[in-house]
Amino acid sequence: MNKIANAFDNKKAFIGFITAGDPDLETTKEIIKSMAQGGCDLVEIGIPFSDPIAEGEVIQNANIRALKNNVTTDDVFKMTKELSEEVDIPMVYMTYLNVLFRYGYDRFLQKAKDCGICGVIIPDMPFEEKAELQEVAKKYGIEVVSLIAPTSEDRIKTIAGSAEGFIYTVSSLGVTGMRSEIKTDIKSIVASIKEVSTVPVAIGFGINTPEQAKQYSEIADGIIIGSAIVKIVAEHSKASPQYVYDYVKSIKDAMV
Repeated sequence: MNKIANAFDNKKAFIGFITAGDPDLETTKEIIKSMAQGGCDLVEIGIPFSDPIAEGEVIQNANIRALKNNVTTDDVFKMTKELSEEVDIPMVYMTYLNVLFRYGYDRFLQKAKDCGICGVIIPDMPFEEKAELQEVAKKYGIEVVSLIAPTSEDRIKTIAGSAEGFIYTVSSLGVTGMRSEIKTDIKSIVASIKEVSTVPVAIGFGINTPEQAKQYSEIADGIIIGSAIVKIVAEHSKASPQYVYDYVKSIKDAMV
């Protein structure tokens, strides 16, 4: 299994996000393969959820489309298992705590491991509850990625001190989405994290242009893009793999 650390091995990492099952699972597989070919070093696979509270309109709508297609967590497991035999970059699941809780932590994480998944990102999981999930995840070699927001302030050192995989640094207040300008002093936040942790730091929320990718990859160890990719899928549906490839390549080229 590829580890998250492989995404940051001697390079700035480009982490891309896609919602599984939008427009359908077979197209999702092709999109992820295009992302890997275009230059993504790690892919976050979003498991559809009915109340994705961290997401803006673009990704919310992708969740709705996938759920209307009756895409289940088991369907995503099956797709990921097939995909793991075709791509060699690390893959993580991004979803919400109720999905894991209802499925059962042990059962979910065992299946995730069997599918080649190396990490999970749970935006609505409070830091104080992370240990319960992390204890189970360790049994399966899966890392629980921590998020740090601009409002974390005094909690930055606490969160970063126990982080693993990579640290998802939220660039802006609010939900995911494309932003023309990021006004947060993200450089100071990254510096504070680096004081207490050697875990790679990636910046997400808002980045969508090659110029932004270059700017923020110089500050951190990597950048995360989701909404811009999901928007391409919304626009081009089953024809989107080529468009996603072109976009991902333009971002990766700008980071080099």
